[in-house]
Amino acid sequence: MKMAKKILAGVMAVLMVVASLSLISCGDKSDVKDIDKVKGAKKIVVGITEYAPMDYQDENGNWTGFDAEFARMFAANLGVDCEFIVIDWDNKLFELQSGAIDCIWNGMTITEEILASSSVSDPYVKNQQVVVMKADKAANYADFDSMKDLSFAAEAGSAGEAAVIEDIANYTAVNAQTDALMEVASGSADACVIDATMAAAMTGEGTSYADLKVACELSNEEYGVAFRKGSDLCPEFNAYMKKIIADGTLKALADKYGLTLVG
Repeated sequence: MKMAKKILAGVMAVLMVVASLSLISCGDKSDVKDIDKVKGAKKIVVGITEYAPMDYQDENGNWTGFDAEFARMFAANLGVDCEFIVIDWDNKLFELQSGAIDCIWNGMTITEEILASSSVSDPYVKNQQVVVMKADKAANYADFDSMKDLSFAAEAGSAGEAAVIEDIANYTAVNAQTDALMEVASGSADACVIDATMAAAMTGEGTSYADLKVACELSNEEYGVAFRKGSDLCPEFNAYMKKIIADGTLKALADKYGLTLVG
């Protein structure tokens, strides 16, 4: 299964590169009129997965979190509503390219694959990939190299999966980062790799996973929002983000959720 996933991932990457021919960013010509599309529909459709503190449901079943609030703010700036759709993260780019969603906005790590397949916003939040395991076992491992014989879980298509797929023989892909945490909590996996933002919100004293902790850090990264290639929503978003960074609005939102803005 692991080899099959690696082959499929390689084929997908080649197809995306061939289709794009070059890395795409908001600096490229904006010739996809998505602003007219979302204004005509009176809503922007945002592809997400569920995890705190970026996108999660409150006690009433409403989506909240840093990215959820940020997305609603941008939607209000456009004069439209915001609709959240839970997607299969491994298929996020297909959902975007098919038009099922207007953007991917869920603690999305900016990677070469994302850049090659979409127009990506300026980065806005700092993150790391971290290894999480049972707190009473973490002290037994000095670093990631000492964990190579352990069983791992990671979300399919995530930066966490990319961090372990080459080095960990006993590895399981799951549908969401929350599922990776559950694999460790249940004992089905020794460890998982998830975003540091999630680990800070969902593990340790006072959380649902009080007996889990971060054992080590793997990589530094940044979050961005992905729009369709050439979408005019991308420069529009960057301009809006620049405005609310300057007036302190985005900093206040980041502080509310314990996040660190880029720059």
